[in-house]
Amino acid sequence: MDEAIEKSAMHKIYLRLLPFAILSYILAYIDRINVSFAGLTMRGDLKLSATDFGFALGTFFLGYFIFEVPSNVIMERVGARLWIARIMITWGLFAGLMAFVFDTTSFSIVRFLLGVAEAGFFPGMLLYFTYWFPRKHHARIVSGFLAGLPIAVALGAPISTALLGLDGLFGLKGWQIMYIAEAIPTIVVGILTLLVLTDRPEQATFLTTDERPGSRPRSPPSVLRRRTEIPFG
Repeated sequence: MDEAIEKSAMHKIYLRLLPFAILSYILAYIDRINVSFAGLTMRGDLKLSATDFGFALGTFFLGYFIFEVPSNVIMERVGARLWIARIMITWGLFAGLMAFVFDTTSFSIVRFLLGVAEAGFFPGMLLYFTYWFPRKHHARIVSGFLAGLPIAVALGAPISTALLGLDGLFGLKGWQIMYIAEAIPTIVVGILTLLVLTDRPEQATFLTTDERPGSRPRSPPSVLRRRTEIPFG
């Protein structure tokens, strides 16, 4: 691929995928840590002991651990666009369902299902990047993706605290409002995933014919089609 064409293609791909990836990671992290803020009042309202609350928190990671690898195997079969959308929509639904737990058992079950729903998101995104970016771009795209973490930490606390302060609105507890309000953006972005993501560069309508892999049969395979394994996080 001509250097100018490759540069143009990479510019478009970065603009298309990186902002979406960062936003998705911010939402994932906020939905993961908001339970810590909810616990300030949730434990008392549900009469949960510290042990019960800690056990329920841990079930999230159990579900995530069990289904992380199967999730990525399925993504390879059905396509990243559909599967990442499924991950975000279902984890958003379960994150919102957290507002309606009423005891230790229901809390633990929903947390476990939330882990199952979110399983494979982080490694799935890393795998997805290998479809689109040659090796020399891996460090740049992954570091850009991880920028969502400090942003989520900076935004998560004030947003969650403000939502907790709405206690009594619509007859709901502050922690219930927080779970519902923070779940809605995840569901919306999950739906938008179907419009934003494309499974492979060969199918990308936002690239020109010359920028898409396979447009020049006599040339060596495009760097956009070169895939290398990178560790899952």
